[in-house]
Amino acid sequence: MQKSANCRYFGSVTIASVKRTISSFVAYAASAAGVAATTLIFYRLIRVNPTTVALTFLLGVLCVSALWGLAPAVFMAVTSTLAFNYFFLPPVRTFTISDPQNWVALAAFLVTAVVASQLSDRARREATQANDRRREVERLYGFSQQLLSSDNLPELLNSIPRYVVDYFGVRAVAILLPDKPDIYRSGHDTQGLDPHDLQLVNLRGEPRIDLENHRAFLPLRMGVRVVGSLGVAGNPLPSRQSLDALSGLIAIAVERAGAIEKLGRAEAARQSDQLRSTLLDSVAHEFRTPLTSIKASVTSLLANPRLDSSQQRELLTVVNEESDRLNRLVGEAAEMAQWDSGKVRLNLQQNPVQLAIDAAIEESRQILAMHPIELNIPPDLPVIQYDQRRIQEVLTQLLENAAKYSARATKIQISAELKDRAIVVSVADHGPGIDDFEQGLIFDKFYRGQNQRVRVQGTGMGLAIAKAIIEAHGGKIGVTSQLGNGSVFYFSLPCP
Repeated sequence: MQKSANCRYFGSVTIASVKRTISSFVAYAASAAGVAATTLIFYRLIRVNPTTVALTFLLGVLCVSALWGLAPAVFMAVTSTLAFNYFFLPPVRTFTISDPQNWVALAAFLVTAVVASQLSDRARREATQANDRRREVERLYGFSQQLLSSDNLPELLNSIPRYVVDYFGVRAVAILLPDKPDIYRSGHDTQGLDPHDLQLVNLRGEPRIDLENHRAFLPLRMGVRVVGSLGVAGNPLPSRQSLDALSGLIAIAVERAGAIEKLGRAEAARQSDQLRSTLLDSVAHEFRTPLTSIKASVTSLLANPRLDSSQQRELLTVVNEESDRLNRLVGEAAEMAQWDSGKVRLNLQQNPVQLAIDAAIEESRQILAMHPIELNIPPDLPVIQYDQRRIQEVLTQLLENAAKYSARATKIQISAELKDRAIVVSVADHGPGIDDFEQGLIFDKFYRGQNQRVRVQGTGMGLAIAKAIIEAHGGKIGVTSQLGNGSVFYFSLPCP
């Protein structure tokens, strides 16, 4: 592989040398042809004064200088001077000059031609340099845009060498970071960029340019701090200014990605702490109420053993109900933790959605006893694949919420319809409604309505669990509501 890359490199060098030789030959041949053509036209075909001939030769020199540079232009200036002397200055067809003024004219022509060719060549070189700088700036700009395309540090480090090879046309690129075990490479001749050289530059913080072998090693510097090293191999190498800008951009991109990574970890830790604090606060508050009731009932039973059977039954009923409530709170917390960790597996089976709706109504019959239920479920709905127990859990949560937040004897409507290749199930109540701000928060963990936190008990995990279940099925859950006019909670389950 290395031998093949070297063969390609030396082959490209040989081709470039041949192209330069051919270009030089064409330039000198064109210069000689231009002198010969001008001489033939003005000596044989068109008779003009020597001044016109001299200006025509001078124009040819300027054109050659602009196209091919100084050396062919000087060659044409000398051959033009000889042709001008031999064919157009008396005595013609000799190199002898009879009039001293013609010596001055000939010398002035030669000096003017050489000076003009130098000026034209300088202008051409400066224009070429300006175009090269413009192209380098464009490459650097495109490269900087690519560096912003990723905030993931490993992905960025794998991409940077490829970007440099693509944008700057070099053979190979290697990047070394002191805190990373790997060297990130791209190109055909990566073995030529020795890890020892990269480590040396990283330790010393000084660039090393090896023009003989067409390699450059530069530190990736952020201010006075070196964050790594860059190796580039190519013929030609980018300019020193481009290499410095390149190393600076890479250092900034690496620091930026590292800072974003650290910020992400810090934000995750902060959210974890906040979630833990919210969970403890919510669960502790909700646990305190049933525990207080259980403690009070048991204390009364122990302190008054002669209570009649009806009083004892009442206290034991309180203990039983609050124990169930406590068990439900623990179950919700455990289930939410399972959904967050992605450890829940769905038991998908083909069933009509009516099955889950009937089971949820039956499970919630005690809390729904004071509310009339209206069902609107078409009999021709298609059978879909879903986890009946989980969807029943979602419906039970929506039905219990509708009962809790609605006044007694108000109607609760359950409907289902086929819409956009999905079955949409909705539960509508006639409660106080939810304002627009809270509609965007109501499915978040531990969030409870601002006006309902004291009036209605709960942990704020029910709707978050429902959202996790529906999204695991590939559906969506939402709410539409208007203050004073009730709410409609709905979810969709995709059809096969």
